[in-house]
Parts: sequence; C-alpha cells; structure tokens
Amino acid sequence: MRHRWQNRDVNPNARRIRILTAIKLAHTAIWVLLGSCVLAVPVAAAVAWFRGAVVLSAIVVCECALLAANGGRCPLTNIAARFTESRTPNFDIYLPSWFAQYNKPIFGSLFVAGGLFALIRWYLALR
Repeated sequence: MRHRWQNRDVNPNARRIRILTAIKLAHTAIWVLLGSCVLAVPVAAAVAWFRGAVVLSAIVVCECALLAANGGRCPLTNIAARFTESRTPNFDIYLPSWFAQYNKPIFGSLFVAGGLFALIRWYLALR
C-alpha cells in the first residue's frame, strides 16, 4: 500500500519550488536576525548596554567575514541558484527587489553609523 506522501515528487518542478521556498524562508529569517542586530547596536549604546553592543557588533562582523570569504555573496544565494534560473536581486530571499539589491550599502551604512554612535556613547560614559 502506498501512502499519499510517497507520490509527492511526481512533478520535478514542485520539488525545486519547495526547496527554493525553504531556502528563501531560511535566508529571510537569517536576514531579519542580522538586520535586527545592526539596528540594535545603537539602541544598546543609547541605554548604556555596551557589552550588548559589542556582542551584537561581533555577530554582524562574523556575518561580514562569511560574506567576504564567499566573494561578497551569502552562501545561501549559491545554493538557491541551483534551483532556479532567475537572477533577480531577490530570487533567494523574501525582500522587495530594490531592497535586496541595495541591502548591503543600506545596512553597512547603518552598521557603521551605529558603531560610531556606540563608540561615542562609550567614550562619554567613561568620562
């Protein structure tokens, strides 16, 4: 006796779509986590939680190192590329196309500005 789930991959495109959807969901979840870290650095500094600002910054720097080691691309982008021919800026993540395209400059600028704010707040707290 065959179960319904055994015939699930009769259509090879359905399997590719499910895998790509899972990759996009994971990529989006990771992006939300890292974006939250970027945005939380100046918030942590504003409330004088400098240890938290350092931890959040370290998480973001680790992600930057991972991207640098992978030629400036997220490893999930390379995996997602195996399951679609699309190469729009958001083919591998659930973000608007324009936002996916300018994601690094936007969040890079926010991270640098937040880091500078944290350093200034820390310096002023030491005085």
